[in-house]
Amino acid sequence: MMSLMLKSLSITAILASSLFANATVDKVVTEFQTNRISANPQVKLESLSIFLKKELPTGWYGYVFDIKAIVNGQTVEAKDTVFTNGTLVTPELLDVKNGRSFKDALTPAMGSEYYNEEHLIAGNKNAKHKVVIFSDPLCAFCIDYIPVAIDKAKENPDLIALYYYHFPLLRIHPAADVVSRAMIVAKEKGIKDIEWKIYQANLLESTSSKESNQQLILDNVNKVLKTSITLKEIDAPKIVSQLEKDMKMTNEMMVQGTPTIFVDGQMDRNRKVFEGL
Repeated sequence: MMSLMLKSLSITAILASSLFANATVDKVVTEFQTNRISANPQVKLESLSIFLKKELPTGWYGYVFDIKAIVNGQTVEAKDTVFTNGTLVTPELLDVKNGRSFKDALTPAMGSEYYNEEHLIAGNKNAKHKVVIFSDPLCAFCIDYIPVAIDKAKENPDLIALYYYHFPLLRIHPAADVVSRAMIVAKEKGIKDIEWKIYQANLLESTSSKESNQQLILDNVNKVLKTSITLKEIDAPKIVSQLEKDMKMTNEMMVQGTPTIFVDGQMDRNRKVFEGL
């Protein structure tokens, strides 16, 4: 009996020690991140919190932080990934056996809210596999890839339900902002096959990704969709809010490039799973 009690106490002590260690690591890495970001005079840190944490088989921990800061007078919300063993901190951790980044293990699972019928662009909502694509209409690779993905979903409606979210890469493709908002307006007007038409047309042939003339960009979209959407319509608060919502959902899934695909809730980083369907 005494032996069992001692064993129980020993296990409890180990668990308590482990919990304390985890709490200590959380505190250390959070303080490190706070100090590192605050050291930049151009950044005013508003808030920082742990979004996701995972213990890795290496004995290290992977952390994803939610960060809200004011940069050059503008509020910026972003996620940042770091790895720590409690003593050292690094922004990248690679597997020496295969060179893969452990960041792959820190991608959050996709929630059911992403399977919103308003974002379904091809296939049956009750299909065997749910595929979500985050894309930029002025991304050269997306222009080649998205029409093929849509065609595959249409050819296999009971196998693939394909959902689309706008993710214009505004720093390198500022013109994609107007294109994305025009696509949202077109959807509200009941225009069919918007995504396929836009990508198949290859707007890069008529629109520079850095074009600043919004009317010119919109004219090119109207020509493709055979619509007469106005600047006033794409500037409507409801449309701007919808694009911001897509961008926020993109950020929640830690999407950083386009096209990014999730198959059945898991990121398909090299698109091999989707292509294998």
